[in-house]
Amino acid sequence: MSLISVNNLTFHYEGSSDNIFEDVSFQIDTNWKLGFVARNGRGKTTFLKLLMGEYEYKGNISCEESFDYFPFMIKDRDKTFLENIDEIYPDYELWKVSKELSLLHVEEDVLYRPFRTLSNGEQTKAMLAVLFSQENKFLLIDEPTNHLDVKGRENIREYLKQKKGFIMVSHDRDILDQCINHILVINKTNIEIYKGNFSTWWEEKKKKDNWELQENEKLKKNIKRLEQSARIKEEWADNIESRKIGKKAAEEVKRKGISPKGRRAYIGEKTKRMQKRRKNLEHREEKAIEEKSGLLKNLETVEDLKLFPLKHYKDVLVHLSDVCIYYENADRSRKDIAMTGFKIYNGECVVLHGKNGCGKSSILKAVIQAAEEKAERINEQSMSLADPICYIGTITTAGGLKISYVPQDTSHLKGSLTDYAEKYELNLTSFLMLLRKLDLGREQFEKNMEDYSSGQKKKVLIARSLCEQAHLYIWDESLNFVDVFSKMQIEELLIKYRPTMLLVEHDAAFVEKVGTKIIEIESN
Repeated sequence: MSLISVNNLTFHYEGSSDNIFEDVSFQIDTNWKLGFVARNGRGKTTFLKLLMGEYEYKGNISCEESFDYFPFMIKDRDKTFLENIDEIYPDYELWKVSKELSLLHVEEDVLYRPFRTLSNGEQTKAMLAVLFSQENKFLLIDEPTNHLDVKGRENIREYLKQKKGFIMVSHDRDILDQCINHILVINKTNIEIYKGNFSTWWEEKKKKDNWELQENEKLKKNIKRLEQSARIKEEWADNIESRKIGKKAAEEVKRKGISPKGRRAYIGEKTKRMQKRRKNLEHREEKAIEEKSGLLKNLETVEDLKLFPLKHYKDVLVHLSDVCIYYENADRSRKDIAMTGFKIYNGECVVLHGKNGCGKSSILKAVIQAAEEKAERINEQSMSLADPICYIGTITTAGGLKISYVPQDTSHLKGSLTDYAEKYELNLTSFLMLLRKLDLGREQFEKNMEDYSSGQKKKVLIARSLCEQAHLYIWDESLNFVDVFSKMQIEELLIKYRPTMLLVEHDAAFVEKVGTKIIEIESN
């Protein structure tokens, strides 16, 4: 066991006026299984890169063990995975890598295949096998489950449950609940470490936030009362002071049995006492304001989102009957990749499940393609017909069906948000407001989208879709890289408005809450 000590860490990117971290200090035990949680853009990956020594910073980071990072850089994707390992980790031991692969239920032949031929799941598992085969390494694991199917996530989850000595950035609540024993959280104003899993921390956070909200309300009322009392005391003091001379003052001292000579002194003392009471009230008010200012600094405001889906007059919006998705090889032979049949009714959220590469995304595009062909037009927003999907069978879509599509790929996001909104005929104010509610900072509005993090790019696509009125929302792994707070925010939205949806999504917690029908895709 050793400690990672972070002392007075301060860091900002060159050209940026805002610090990502400012005077941050904490300690981590290298035996921990540590989950790392924060809103998109708060600096999770940046912190891992700082541990790797990739950026200059102020302060000190010390650890007896060395760090290693997932995913590591593959230099030549055409070489076999083993050839790449030889170059990156020349001191690796093959038997240890093979042992880790067996724990991940991966055939050893992945080592001898060109890296580019490996599926997302095989790439993830092979890299983890190499990293966990190293000794005296504290592993920095950055979102290992993105693009993995349900089975792949289960394999990673069971594997990591047996391991220790890592920080894992993840937005998958199921993984965070079952694989970690501590959680590192980047709040708005500080960094905190909690013992337990995600659910443990989340319940504690909700209790703390609720207590602070109640305390904040009490203090607000108390401050208002003190302000009123202080104002009354000041008015009384001014009124008494004005009575040092005159008929009223003479009547008062006579009633009190005070001689005319002592009149001014008596009135002055009374004024002094009243002013002192006012000062005491003001001091109490200042203390209450100071207490209030210490509350709610790290409250993650998850504002309600709105959606205005269109209601189609038909009950069945889409019907796939004996559909087989395929592609043609160079020799014109046919390769079948998926077979399915199902209906999508109004108000349903249909989720496609299946192994990576089984054709789930192709099915989504085939539905869009069928709707566009029926309307005899090409919808530039979906971009589906640029690479037409080949299928046999029947896909029937309701007439006049309007579809809003969120693709997996974000590489096309370039330029400003204003230009993007104009391209898709979005109301700019509503679009930006949605992005703010999804916690995209105003400073990001001035940047080009190619400079956004992966999670921020996904939020742009989701916000665009939420701005569009549609009968059917088709989202293809839209929540990859999106922070857990925003995921829960989107969950609440979809549960409240119940738009008709067709999804490819592997986040088990999200699917459990939102999905109404799960379709297993048969892979050929």
